[in-house]
Amino acid sequence: MLKILRVLFIIVLFALLGVNSMFFLAAMLMLFFAIDFKSIKKLNRKVLSSILLFNLAVTLAFIVMFLLKEGLSLWYLLYINLKVYAITYFVALFFSKVDMVQFFAFSRDLSYLLTITISQIVSYKKSFNDLKMAFKARVVKKVREREKGFVVRGFEFFFNKAMQDAKERSLAMRARGFFD
Repeated sequence: MLKILRVLFIIVLFALLGVNSMFFLAAMLMLFFAIDFKSIKKLNRKVLSSILLFNLAVTLAFIVMFLLKEGLSLWYLLYINLKVYAITYFVALFFSKVDMVQFFAFSRDLSYLLTITISQIVSYKKSFNDLKMAFKARVVKKVREREKGFVVRGFEFFFNKAMQDAKERSLAMRARGFFD
């Protein structure tokens, strides 16, 4: 069954990537919505929050280009945003139904990379929650200067943590033969 799901995932993903029809994308979205009608609102919120910054940056850059050059199409902008949304919604829907660890279990390397990724997500989430709770515990009233300082120190912490983790993960992967 898992082999069939893998093939189905690849077919649908490449169909979403390869087809240049807004009608097809909209039809696929309607199908996705019908598959999990009960969770549309929850999954939609998750998808929109994950692509919002990226799509906003691309859309703004596209609008600036549109204003500078008259030949660019706003329909293309809508198409690109719809495509990103459809692909992200499909992946989120698929992995809400299929266990990601089992899905990638066919490959030792992919399983290892997935394990590293999940452990890093859990670690960063815990660190973020710890920093947030520490801030709430130490500040009685919200003071703008303290909030700015906290955010700056938080970014510094996560940047340094990311650099250190990247070095450690790179060494661990090199020791296991990933860069041969």
